[in-house]
Amino acid sequence: MVERSALAASRPWAVGLTGGVAAGKSTVAAAFAALDVPVLDADHAAREVLTPGSAGLDAVIERFGADVLRVDGSLDRAALRRQVFGNTEARRALEAIVHPRVRIWLREHLQAADAPYALLAIPLLRETWPAYDWLDRVLVVDAPETLQRARLLQRDGIDAALAEAMLAAQADRSTRLALAHDVLDNRGTRADLRARVAALHADYLHRAAAR
Repeated sequence: MVERSALAASRPWAVGLTGGVAAGKSTVAAAFAALDVPVLDADHAAREVLTPGSAGLDAVIERFGADVLRVDGSLDRAALRRQVFGNTEARRALEAIVHPRVRIWLREHLQAADAPYALLAIPLLRETWPAYDWLDRVLVVDAPETLQRARLLQRDGIDAALAEAMLAAQADRSTRLALAHDVLDNRGTRADLRARVAALHADYLHRAAAR
């Protein structure tokens, strides 16, 4: 649902950050954080909403059973993955539990952020759109699949078959780019990336002040 203008004006300007697997999202987020931009991470939020005693974890237990818990009552993510892997119905059930709670967590923490704008790192932004259509701007980190594949093999130490499966599971590159207001091509050096982030930061500060 699109925010009412008064509600949007009461919170920091919001930039959604997304990109394909191994495109460099974490590196870009760290570069913005180095410029004192608050970074709200959907992956971190997904862990926070499934902590022991939370309504989210209770819902997971109700749907998937107590076998997904460790002895200390925390979520055994490996056990949960085994139930969800290759099971579309189970995956959708888990997403129905986690994704709405992640969105609430992100919006609450955005509201509390003390800055002109904040960066919301959301790997599945394209897959969950239009649930995030209240974002003011979308930044897509882009890299060719050949580079993504090489980074996956080097970074994660996985075999080529798993790398291909991970690439195939991501949203289509063209549909992801169609969401973008800004595209950061991450084929260059770290210095190139920092310079591009600095330019985007200046632009976002200007846009946040002018809204």
